Amino acid sequence: MLFIQNMLWYLLLIGVMIMIHELGHYWAAIYFDVRVETFSFGFGPRLFGFKRGETDFRFSAILFGGYVKMTGEQMGESGTTDPRSLNAKPRWQRMIIAFAGPGINMILAVALLAGLYMFHFPHVPNPHSPKIGYLTTEGAAAKSGIKIGDQIVQIDDVSDPTWEQIAIKEVTSARHTLDVWVKRGDERLHIPVTPELEPKQGIGSAGWAQEMRIRVAGFVPGIDAAQKAGILGGDVLVSANGLPIQSASRLNEIISATPGSPVDLVYLRNGQETHAQLTPIKHEIDGKERWMIGVALEPLVEITRLGPGQALTESCRQNWQSAQMIVTFLEGIVERRLSPKSLEGPIRIAQMSGESAREGAASYFGLMAAVSLNLAVFNLLPVPILDGGVILMLFIEMLMRRDLDLQVKETVVKVGFVFLMVIVVFVIYNDLSKILSPS
Repeated sequence: MLFIQNMLWYLLLIGVMIMIHELGHYWAAIYFDVRVETFSFGFGPRLFGFKRGETDFRFSAILFGGYVKMTGEQMGESGTTDPRSLNAKPRWQRMIIAFAGPGINMILAVALLAGLYMFHFPHVPNPHSPKIGYLTTEGAAAKSGIKIGDQIVQIDDVSDPTWEQIAIKEVTSARHTLDVWVKRGDERLHIPVTPELEPKQGIGSAGWAQEMRIRVAGFVPGIDAAQKAGILGGDVLVSANGLPIQSASRLNEIISATPGSPVDLVYLRNGQETHAQLTPIKHEIDGKERWMIGVALEPLVEITRLGPGQALTESCRQNWQSAQMIVTFLEGIVERRLSPKSLEGPIRIAQMSGESAREGAASYFGLMAAVSLNLAVFNLLPVPILDGGVILMLFIEMLMRRDLDLQVKETVVKVGFVFLMVIVVFVIYNDLSKILSPS
C-alpha cells in the first residue's frame, strides 16, 4: 500500500515537472512561429488525446517523460525549406527554444517556494558564527582538534558563516581540507578539517553538529517510554542525566552510554522546566538494535509568514544557493572528491514524494520546488541530447558561422544517448542499494 502511495505522489510530482518543462519549449516555439506537430505526455504509442490547431496533444503509453515534436527538428529531416521549420529559424531563436524548458522549471521552483513562504516559512534560528553542539568521537572534526563549544568564525574564504554555509562546505568537500577558524574563549584558532567520505550517501562528513535547541516533533510507533512519562509534542529538551542536549545525536549518545538504565530527562513546556524519568526500550532499526525512548526530534523551528516581496527574495536566495550546491556536487563527482552515490534517482524520488506528502502540503511543495530546480540544472548540462547539449552545439555553430557536419552531429547525439542511459541505469541501481543497504 505504501509503495502504491509513493508511486501516485511521484507520478503527480514528475507529471507536473514534465508538463511545465515541455510547455516552456512549446510556448517559445509558438512565439517564434515554429510549427509544433506533437505535444506528448509520455513516450511511445499514442493512447488518447486531442488536436488543437496543427498540434496533436496526446498521452502516450510510457508515462516517464514527454516531448514536443517540431517540424524540422530531427537531424536530416526534410522540410528545412519550410519557413516555420525549426531549422529555418535563426540559431539564437533555437537557443531560446532549447533554454525555455529548463528556464520555466527555474521559474516554477522560485514561484513554488515564494508562494509557500507567504503562508509557511520555517525558520530555524541559525546565527552567524554558530557554536559546535555535538561531535562524533571518531569524526574528522574531533580528530582535528575541534571541541564542543567552539564558535566557527571562518571556514575557507567565508567569514562569519551560518551553519547552512558550513554544512554546504562540509558535504561538498569530502577528502578536501577545509581551513576552519574557531573562537575558543579569548583565542582564535586555525584548525584544518578534512571531511571524510560518507560511504552510503557519497557526501562529505566532518562529524559535527550545530549547537541548537531540540524539541519533540512526534513519537516512534511501538515505543511508548516517553509518552508514558508524560512527554508531549512540542516539549523542548534541556538535558539528559545532567548532560545538556544540544542536538538529536547527543540524546541518542547519552541513552546508548547507559543501555537500559533509567534516563533523567529535563524539558521545557510553556517556559516551565520539568523532570521526567524514562526507561529506554530496545528496538531494531535497519537491522541494528538500539536503546530508544520513542521520540522523533527536530530543531526548534519558528513558523512565520513572509510578505510577497520578502517571500520572492528568500525564494530566489534559496534557489540560487541550491543551484550552486548542485553544480558543486557535480564538480566534486567529476573531480572524484565526492561519490556518484550522492545522486538520487527515480526510486528515491518516489520514496521521498510519498514521505513528503504524508508530512503535509508544505513539505510536498518544497520537494516539488527542489526537483524542478534539479531538473533545470540537469537539463542544462552540456551533454548531447539534453537541452544544454543542444545549446552548446548551436553556440559552436554560431562561432563557426556554419552548420556542423550532419554525421558529426549524429555521432555526438548517439554518444550522448548512451551516456544518458548509463547514468539512468546507475542511479536506479544506486537507489536500490541505498534502500536495501542495512547501514
